[in-house]
Amino acid sequence: MNFAIPRNDNSEMLLYIWKIIDLPFILIEDLIYRIAFDLFILPPERANYFIINCIKNKLLIKDNNFVRLSEELDQRLKNWQKKRENEILGKISTAKKVNHLKNDIDKKHSSKFSILINAFVDKGTLNRSVTISDAAFEFLEHDRSKGLITSKVTGTKEESYFIEIDTNKKILRHNCHDFEERRAQNKKFCKHITKLFLLLKEKNHDSAEFFLNQLAEEIDKWEFTN
Repeated sequence: MNFAIPRNDNSEMLLYIWKIIDLPFILIEDLIYRIAFDLFILPPERANYFIINCIKNKLLIKDNNFVRLSEELDQRLKNWQKKRENEILGKISTAKKVNHLKNDIDKKHSSKFSILINAFVDKGTLNRSVTISDAAFEFLEHDRSKGLITSKVTGTKEESYFIEIDTNKKILRHNCHDFEERRAQNKKFCKHITKLFLLLKEKNHDSAEFFLNQLAEEIDKWEFTN
C-alpha cells in the first residue's frame, strides 16, 4: 500500500481508510473514532465533516447509523484486494522455489544447476531475488542455438534495466547499480541476474544449465559489463 494519505481526493482518502479498516459497514461514530484516534488522519470535527461530505457525494451509503462504501468504491476496493492477494501468493510461490533451491545448494549431492549458480551467487543475493516479481521480467530473446538471452527488467528507475548474455561474444551485460559497482568486477550475479536464471530454470531447466555452464567453464574469458 502507498502510505501517503491522499488528502486532496475524498474518494481516494476513503479507499485509503477502508483498506485499513476492512469492514463491510461501520457505525458513523466508530468511523469518526477510527479516523481521528486510531489513524490520526483528521481531528474529530473534520472527520465528521468528511463523512457527511462523502455521504452527500454518494461515496458512502448511509443506512440508519451505519455507513458503507458505494458500489463503485467497493468494487475498486475488491480489485485492489485481489491484486494484493495475487502479489502475496506470487511472492510465497517464489519464496518456496528459492527455499527449495537454497536447501538443494546446502545438500551434499546438489543438482548441477545448484552447483553452477552457487558459483555466482551468495545467499544474501538469493534472498533478495525473492523480492522481485516474476512479472518484472520480459524475455526479449532466448535462443540456446544462438547462445543468446536478452531481457528487460522493470525496476525502481523510470527506464527498465536490461540483461544480455551472449555466449559467443562472452559478454554478460546488465545496468543495475549493484551489478555495475560491486558484482561485475568480481564476476558475480546481482539479484536481477539471479532471478533471471531462477525463472529460466522453471521455463527450461536444460537451457538454464547450458548458459550457466558456458559462464562457469570459461569464466576468465567472459566480460561482465554494462
